[in-house]
Amino acid sequence: MEIRETALKDVYEIYPKIFKDARGYFLESYREDLFEKHGMSTRWVQDNQSFSEAGIVRGLHFQRGIHAQAKLVRVISGKVLDVCVDLRKGSPTFGKYHAVVLDEKLQNMLYVPTGFAHGFAVWKDAVFTYKCSNLYNKESEGGIIWNDKQLDIDWGVDHPLLSEKDQTWPDLEKFEEISRGGL
Repeated sequence: MEIRETALKDVYEIYPKIFKDARGYFLESYREDLFEKHGMSTRWVQDNQSFSEAGIVRGLHFQRGIHAQAKLVRVISGKVLDVCVDLRKGSPTFGKYHAVVLDEKLQNMLYVPTGFAHGFAVWKDAVFTYKCSNLYNKESEGGIIWNDKQLDIDWGVDHPLLSEKDQTWPDLEKFEEISRGGL
């Protein structure tokens, strides 16, 4: 398993070794010892899975306060552009984002620490799965509008299908104002 640092502190891209033969393939999708070595949260308490068709954008979501979640995300099948945005109060990279293509062929993953918003655009119908370090709490959920002009994320989707909720999140500037500078 190869673990790569990104330009955003504590965000990691993870590339498992895939062992293929005539029967199919095998890979390790999680290794506690390797994650601990890199300082990543290792207490996973909830696993989630979704299916989305190409052209859908989900996000940018986060959980606040004591319900904040680190996530380990990947696609089982399909292809997505996965994005995380640093919302940590006082962070030198506050308001910066990291994007990576998660692909069924690579089975690569992204580790998203607490204090980040997260979302993805579906480029090829995808089964998306993620581990969470905390349980979901509806009252603690929040988000940033997916097409925030300050972030200027190129999602690679021309006319995305969005949930009602994902169309109404505040932009980054309004988020800073109402949250007093970050999560």
